[in-house]
Amino acid sequence: MDLLDTLTAKGLRRELPTREEALAVLATTDDELLDVVAAAGRVRRQWFGRRVKLNYLVNLKSGLCPEDCSYCSQRLGSKAEILKYTWLKPDQAAEAAAAGVAGGAKRVCMVASGRGPTDRDIDRVTDTIAAIKDQDPAVEICVCLGLLSDNQAERLAAAGADAYNHNLNTSESTYGTITKTHTYADRVDTVNKAHGAGLSACSGLIAGMGESAEDLVDVVFSLRELNPDSVPVNFLIPFEGTPLAKEWNLTPQHCLRILAMVRFVCPDVEVRIAGGREVHLRSMQPLGLHIANSIFLGDYLTSEGQAGQADLDMIADAGFEVEGTGQTTLPRHRSEAVGGGCGSHGESAGGCGSHGEAEASGGCGGHSGGGCGPCGESAPLAQAAPADEAAADLVRVRRRGAGTTLAPNA
Repeated sequence: MDLLDTLTAKGLRRELPTREEALAVLATTDDELLDVVAAAGRVRRQWFGRRVKLNYLVNLKSGLCPEDCSYCSQRLGSKAEILKYTWLKPDQAAEAAAAGVAGGAKRVCMVASGRGPTDRDIDRVTDTIAAIKDQDPAVEICVCLGLLSDNQAERLAAAGADAYNHNLNTSESTYGTITKTHTYADRVDTVNKAHGAGLSACSGLIAGMGESAEDLVDVVFSLRELNPDSVPVNFLIPFEGTPLAKEWNLTPQHCLRILAMVRFVCPDVEVRIAGGREVHLRSMQPLGLHIANSIFLGDYLTSEGQAGQADLDMIADAGFEVEGTGQTTLPRHRSEAVGGGCGSHGESAGGCGSHGEAEASGGCGGHSGGGCGPCGESAPLAQAAPADEAAADLVRVRRRGAGTTLAPNA
């Protein structure tokens, strides 16, 4: 297919596709799906080989959020029966992080619900960073606390944080239909604050909220302009008790098309399959590893993922390997821009680039859509079964790990 040959060549050269090419990926048919995966896989292997980076979420403070993000189980007015608790103590968070690291995670993502941190909250988080780094100096730490005020990103960086997550989630033109208590511009500002403080920026999207193919392309092109080092792709988990509980818009095939589109637009960036992969990709998760080079291990913020050992088995069975602590995630041209650390912030010539939603239900880079249409149409994304009972059965509220007395899933 000429389209895929063109996109592969551009990805290998770190060239930006056209919007029309990106839309055409979303409009490919199921008969073309394996060709799409293979083409995106060539780009993925060029920059990341067969490595899969594992990330582990620790929910520092669950629920009780004053923001009205429609997709989030922790939102204001949510009736989802999730765990609710206030800040974990540093030793509790460190214990939770240790479970993820023992399971193979290279990065720990610490998330707290809320509009944004107070200075006292930053103090709490810096103490928690110290506790985690004391037990494992090599672990990467990403923080996701919502909208940042001046100098807060600098304080987190000085405390030893490596990265900051804050997702754009959806296109600027549709953002106001999803959230009213803050703006798209607020999110962009926080990503820029993270960049400015020398933190590796992590920013992604949620698919499956009823957006159009054009919306998906818009947000991914906006992410490329922001140039984050990692782009979490979340697939909406339609939690009962939230406004988007009935939004079952995704198929496994379309989730793969979305991941491929992100890889073509962001060829040399860590693309992470985040929240919702178990619910929407289901048995096709291993194909996603041919496109993305990063996943979350085990559970998410308020929902359960598949068993951590099942994640490890899936990676091995698909012919991939877990990325080790001694390996640099990003390609040399990006990592060397910041001295070989977690990511690069200065090279917008060929890269893709929150309050995160690490699970299409509210978190650090993991939340969730899908659908396609011919270029130029604003058709809603793929129409799956309106209420896929099999998928709905996969939505399980987290009842173990942080905030409970039960062992975590890692």
